[in-house]
Amino acid sequence: MLRRISADIRAVKERDPAATSTFSVLLNYPGLHALWWHRVDHWLWGHGRTVIARFGSQIARWFTGIEIHPGATIGDRFFIDHGMGVVIGETTIIGNDVTLYQGVTLGGTGKESGKRHPTLDDCVVVGVGAAVLGNITIGRGSKVGGGAVVIDDVPPNCTVVGVPGRVVVRSGERVEAVDLHHEDLPDPVVEMFRCLQRRVDRLEKQTAAARDVAAEASGEFAEDAVDEPVACPIEADGRISVDFEGGHWEG
Repeated sequence: MLRRISADIRAVKERDPAATSTFSVLLNYPGLHALWWHRVDHWLWGHGRTVIARFGSQIARWFTGIEIHPGATIGDRFFIDHGMGVVIGETTIIGNDVTLYQGVTLGGTGKESGKRHPTLDDCVVVGVGAAVLGNITIGRGSKVGGGAVVIDDVPPNCTVVGVPGRVVVRSGERVEAVDLHHEDLPDPVVEMFRCLQRRVDRLEKQTAAARDVAAEASGEFAEDAVDEPVACPIEADGRISVDFEGGHWEG
């Protein structure tokens, strides 16, 4: 037990640069308090004391702002940064070395029975305000971007962004267009606008090139023109006919 507590404290200090000392971690990290409280509640839940376990989880919620159902299974070195608004459902399974940020929901999608909450494999990171919903699996080492809503399985070592969540990086390679830094993920909307901007730039270059060709052609005509004004009669069909020294032009 002491070894596990020590590992929890060490995980906080490794993942949060604001954790300057063990005393600060013990005093100021509600994610750690909620985790330890959950372990007691989970033991009670597993031994049939479900009402007491649920009541204990509500007390933890009042003190920490983090709601963890006592039925959830959580591995070692789990870290909730800040934590306010985090919700973890009853049949959630969380592996080792997982990190959640504030506002994360690991929830269900309806009134299904049985396994109805997500499974997060080892080393998963879920960004601010993201929702992972239903009986799905987030593969080992994957990252869920802030604000994403994930409703499908995610393979290992992927980055998911958007609503609904889409895989944009797989094993370090971009799928459409990042090691969490969860604030530095690809934005599909921004990428779309950049693509449109590139198309507009190409069209403008093509238009400018056509304009240059037209200007060059009109310049050749101007070199052949006489200095004196010439008559430009308009024909009945609306065409202009010009006679000048050395040639004739219609347009």
